[in-house]
Amino acid sequence: MIENCPTLRALRAVTPVFLALAAACQATTQAEVAQAPAAASPGEIQHAPGMVMDTARRDTAMAHQMDPDVRFMHHMTMHHAQALAMTSLVPSRNPSRGLGLLAERITVSQRDEIALMRRWLERRAKPLPPPPGEHSMNMAMPGMLTDADMARLRAATGSEFERLFLELMIKHHEGALTMVAELLGSQGAAQDSELYALISDIDADQRAEIARMQSMLRALGPSPTP
Repeated sequence: MIENCPTLRALRAVTPVFLALAAACQATTQAEVAQAPAAASPGEIQHAPGMVMDTARRDTAMAHQMDPDVRFMHHMTMHHAQALAMTSLVPSRNPSRGLGLLAERITVSQRDEIALMRRWLERRAKPLPPPPGEHSMNMAMPGMLTDADMARLRAATGSEFERLFLELMIKHHEGALTMVAELLGSQGAAQDSELYALISDIDADQRAEIARMQSMLRALGPSPTP
């Protein structure tokens, strides 16, 4: 009889075990799929399992994980980039001779310092800051202008532009001095001789330019009442 066949009896014995194992495996797979994080949408990255960060938040988080010297180089590069965006508006406004010379001085010095900071990072195989863009301009750094500030500056003309440029650039320079002071106050920071020379130059140059801009503002007289 076929029921007495040893092979058949062995198959009947193991079949329930096989079916139970298969069911358990399928349930585990379904659970893992359900719990897996969704794919990141364009412009976003997976920061950790189940967490998606957009590009601006990623760059900010990365900067906070850097050592103070590298973080300073990143932030000051982007800070300088906004100053260059401001000075680029000056030639088309038919500025006074004094404002034209000031804008040219800021442009030359800060463009050179950006190149120096990028070389410093490259020689140490450190990541470079992102190219200038809206999200980098909006990072929280002392003295950085808001979108509304930049819009006001772009819309201004004549003496109104000159006054607003000076007021906003003083604020911007004062922010740079705050960043230098914060770096010098960080434990173990600014020990590199090249970096220390850079921040000394930034501090001296921007203090001198602030004094010059304050003098220019006084020469313009009080702001006209609306």
